[in-house]
Amino acid sequence: MLSGAEGALYGAGGGLVVEAVVTFGRLHAWQQARHVSRVAGDVLPKLGAYIDPPADSLAALFRVVLGCAAGWLLHGELGGMLAAVAVGASAPAVLAQMGSATTVAEALQLGPAPGTAAEAAVAVVPAPAAPPSASAAPGAPGAPAAPAASAGPTSPSPASGEAGP
Repeated sequence: MLSGAEGALYGAGGGLVVEAVVTFGRLHAWQQARHVSRVAGDVLPKLGAYIDPPADSLAALFRVVLGCAAGWLLHGELGGMLAAVAVGASAPAVLAQMGSATTVAEALQLGPAPGTAAEAAVAVVPAPAAPPSASAAPGAPGAPAAPAASAGPTSPSPASGEAGP
């Protein structure tokens, strides 16, 4: 288990890793556009068309802060450094999911949403019909079948999940 400071540090690192991957994607797109323009003889695109330093820096800062916050919030649930980095990398999605979670009190006040499994569980389920017995005596419909004769003294085994006698 990680301390709060370790969770925050590794979570921030996870956010930083994701931002590095995003920045690399933008640099790679710029590189590809330059190659295409060079072959076609067109004007080479400027880096500013692919990277906006003020906006990208602010987005990176928030991604690192969200990673730090997620790592700190979940430090008690994290088993190691890699888990904290993963939480930090997925911080925007993790924190959005935590923010939209419904509490038990809210769920009880609102009731089941239309078309959910809770609504389907209330539906009346008919009782299964007993299959007609093959060994029922004529004139006694649905009479219980006589137990089959067995070669040795065995007791029937209970079905899975049933208690035996």
